[in-house]
Amino acid sequence: MQANWYFDFVSPFSYMQLSRIRQLQQRVHFHPIPIVLGFALKAHHNIAPTEVPSKRAFAYRFILWQAEQAGIPLRFPPAHPFNPIPALRLLLAAGGGWDAIQMIFEHFWKQGLAGDKAEQLAELGRRLGIENVAGAINDPAVKGRLKQHTEQAIATGIFGVPTITVGKEHFWGNDATAMFEDWLQHPQRFETETYRHLQHLPIGVGRSR
Repeated sequence: MQANWYFDFVSPFSYMQLSRIRQLQQRVHFHPIPIVLGFALKAHHNIAPTEVPSKRAFAYRFILWQAEQAGIPLRFPPAHPFNPIPALRLLLAAGGGWDAIQMIFEHFWKQGLAGDKAEQLAELGRRLGIENVAGAINDPAVKGRLKQHTEQAIATGIFGVPTITVGKEHFWGNDATAMFEDWLQHPQRFETETYRHLQHLPIGVGRSR
């Protein structure tokens, strides 16, 4: 089975889902697609949980608790949210492979390091075989690939990360990992009348903007 995995390094939920994605690679061929979450949120007129002051503290507590429950080492970077674009571009410059994805996620979420600027990614870049990080992340071709990935994701309907897609099926969030695994076992689950009805459920009341 072929599946796409959309992610952004700014997302701790993407980091937590990564370990399960790599385990599932024995059954599913995942194509990793880095995107800029902020642009996807803006395109869908959405905001991140961390942009709601009363939700921010709970979200961070929940992230750490969820990582502890899963046995995933997690340490927050110095500030969050941070600008993930330099790291996303570094990944593409390094070839975009799974080992590079793992290394960059661990830089932020296991080691708790910053990576907003080229100089903060210098050591990581050397480990990825890139000596001139500033040059690599400012390469027009690299910039263009990240922009293309993000625009294609938005056109596909991606509104958040991490998201797994298989054909028309979308599984958004680390919380949906179990849902995806269940669907692998029961691929007709969402074809029942009960689930199909949800696609056409009327909106009862709107919210003024």
